[in-house]
Amino acid sequence: MKLLIENIMKNLYVVLFVMLYAGVCGQGNTNAENLIFVANGVSFEMVFVQGGTFTMGCTDEQGKDCFDREKPAHKVTIGDFYIGKYPVTQTLWKAVMDSTTSYLYNKDCGDCPIERISWEDAREFITKLNALTDKKFRLPTEAEWEFAARGGNKSKGYKYSGSNDIDEVAWYSENHGIERYGSQGSTHPVGTKKSNELGIYDMSGNVYEWCLDWYDKSYYEHSSLNNPKGPSSGSRHIVRGGSWRYGRLDCRTTYRGGQSAGYLYDFIGFRLVLE
Repeated sequence: MKLLIENIMKNLYVVLFVMLYAGVCGQGNTNAENLIFVANGVSFEMVFVQGGTFTMGCTDEQGKDCFDREKPAHKVTIGDFYIGKYPVTQTLWKAVMDSTTSYLYNKDCGDCPIERISWEDAREFITKLNALTDKKFRLPTEAEWEFAARGGNKSKGYKYSGSNDIDEVAWYSENHGIERYGSQGSTHPVGTKKSNELGIYDMSGNVYEWCLDWYDKSYYEHSSLNNPKGPSSGSRHIVRGGSWRYGRLDCRTTYRGGQSAGYLYDFIGFRLVLE
């Protein structure tokens, strides 16, 4: 009898949890598999990315625009993960760090991506966020970033993240001045362009995004085929996605560059991954 009662209670707890989760995730347009977290009163959403195998690097939709560092194209298998629906914003940064960065270029635009953030600054933010939430957030690996930018298993093979028409999905050098937000009118509020196939925004343009990996222009020649994490050492870290200050080439899903860990400028921010 005791065992029967315990089993009934366990089943009841499961039902209640599913009902509560469905109620929370059913608000607005949130996908039922996505997760919402709150840090010091500011909420942010993480998009579920189901793992899979894809061709990373210079693929046919890129035409003749690829650089040598995007070659050779190679098959990579990625496990499941969650990635930020948007880049980290000024508002979320302030909530976690209890201040705005004194180096901020485009001030007074809370929904704009945080920028002038070094790789080291991003890691400090994540350490504090993990302490607040008791979760394991981190920067995405370069392979995770590209898989998500391409649309994961729902990819339609676009050149940019969500479209072959860059103006549909990206704020970049040719269009960022059309509308003005913040003190400098450079970065734009996240989510104001079209999302990609997974419902992720701003993976092309607005700000470059730091990745976890060290940068090596020839890494693709000897990359691991399963959940690659980049070289074991280096002098620079990967940045991806292009930005408001740069052109079409940099906003492609396959474009890859590198900057030193202490480098900060008005076109680099970051996005979270949840293990």
